[in-house]
Amino acid sequence: MRGWAVVETGAPLEDIEFPTPEPQGEEVLIEVTHCGVCHSDLHIWEGGYDLGSRGTMSLKDRGVVLPLAMGHEVVGRVAKLGPDAKGVKVGDMRVVFPWLGCGQCERCQAGDDNMCAVKPLSIGVFQNGGYATHVLARSPRHLAAFDGLDPAVAATYACSGITVYSAIRKVMPLPADKPIVIVGAGGLGLNAIEILKAMGHKRIVVVDVSDEKLAGAREAGASDTVLAGSDDTTARITGACGGPVEAVIDLVNGTATARFAFDALVKGGKLIQVGLFGGELNLPLPLMATKALTVQGSYVGSPKDLQEVIALAQQGKLSPLPVSTEPASAVNSVLNRLRDGKVRGRVVLTAA
Repeated sequence: MRGWAVVETGAPLEDIEFPTPEPQGEEVLIEVTHCGVCHSDLHIWEGGYDLGSRGTMSLKDRGVVLPLAMGHEVVGRVAKLGPDAKGVKVGDMRVVFPWLGCGQCERCQAGDDNMCAVKPLSIGVFQNGGYATHVLARSPRHLAAFDGLDPAVAATYACSGITVYSAIRKVMPLPADKPIVIVGAGGLGLNAIEILKAMGHKRIVVVDVSDEKLAGAREAGASDTVLAGSDDTTARITGACGGPVEAVIDLVNGTATARFAFDALVKGGKLIQVGLFGGELNLPLPLMATKALTVQGSYVGSPKDLQEVIALAQQGKLSPLPVSTEPASAVNSVLNRLRDGKVRGRVVLTAA
């Protein structure tokens, strides 16, 4: 199979040949037709994650082996079935759930594959992903039908969609008129607005450093927007919300955003950390106790989350994320645009 792969961190991806996987057991070989380009791909491409005072977590530290075809927002056509695969047939179009674990532990067996603590095997991270002509799904239960939806939009639900859905569920239930603050108005932020609207939520406050992206958030349905980047960002957030807030979902999750998000919380409030921008958060520990605050990480979502997000879209409750398409051969250009903050919504690569 052909793949556009990271061969050297920071260097342009190369068009190389990989052996085409042969599905075994319940595995299903998928011919890729669409693959979203996600901001987290930049961290793999660039070689690591900023851990603040603890240094950098490198690809090698995470167990990533090069060359690697990235890409985890995958839609494709069933090309071949393993001998024990049931429930799909050759030619079916499916979204691929990418956040695989060991497949054997209690969490994986319970359907919480993304929470596997034994051995992560995520598609596009620890095995070749959708920047290639084929990917290997572990089982038909990791494939989701999306009848009636644009395949380019459906691809984004495998990461962007389930990531914000899972994070939002961690702050619910809240009354519809209680502000929920979303930090970051990129692809994740726009999907968060749509999912909150689908849940009937009214007060959606979006924070970003870009006036252009905030305009896009208002167009998508944000009730309020806050321009970040100055020392008074916390005051701007609490001013827009009428006081400290019960829920902040930080889709950027860098040192600066985590600080102003934490400082905006009311007693009993929750900060859900999603993004991988990097850095660290120094917490005033007495406030954690006296204000009964929660700081919680949220990592992508489960196969069940994927099914539920697709169902919301099929019911007409989710407006499509702004998506543009480019041929897979343009992946280096797309990654550079994403790194430079010049992508609104999502760019989805398509097969040649």
